Amino acid sequence: MIRHAEVDFCWSRRCTSEMFDSECRKYDLSPIRNALYDIPQTIYQKIYVSELSRSHDTAKILFPGGEYSESGLINEVPLKSSLDTKMNIPLWFWNLTGRLQWLFNCRRQAEGRRQTIERAKEFAELIGNDDMDVAVVTHGFYMHTLLQEMKKAGFRMTKSSMKFKNGEYVIAEK
Repeated sequence: MIRHAEVDFCWSRRCTSEMFDSECRKYDLSPIRNALYDIPQTIYQKIYVSELSRSHDTAKILFPGGEYSESGLINEVPLKSSLDTKMNIPLWFWNLTGRLQWLFNCRRQAEGRRQTIERAKEFAELIGNDDMDVAVVTHGFYMHTLLQEMKKAGFRMTKSSMKFKNGEYVIAEK
């Protein structure tokens, strides 16, 4: 499981709620910065990517010429502003409050923690039943939930992290 490459996007330090929502959309559409990442070289029978372009583009760099299986089950947890305001509020506030709303399943966010867990559980079951070597190019925040659900499904992990850097990987074995 690999976190996508760094995105070529510069966030505004302060935003209104409308600006923050716009920045989130722009980030999702931005290209990645081409970089070299050191990942284990093995023959992957299947390469999963999310529906977001940064995942696809990373897979093209890491596994050139590969065939990719797209799955919305491994998309990043969507984020939007936690309240409506015209005040310019620091970026950290929007990220923190949006993720707290996700944690408590607030309807303001497009997806709550329960929904993310269900997606991760479904994907862990999917790859657990595949019985093949797969690569998964996914997203940093989502990786935490997916790894937890994979552990519950009987996978063993090589490492875990509080924050996965771009291009960082985890090897999971069943």
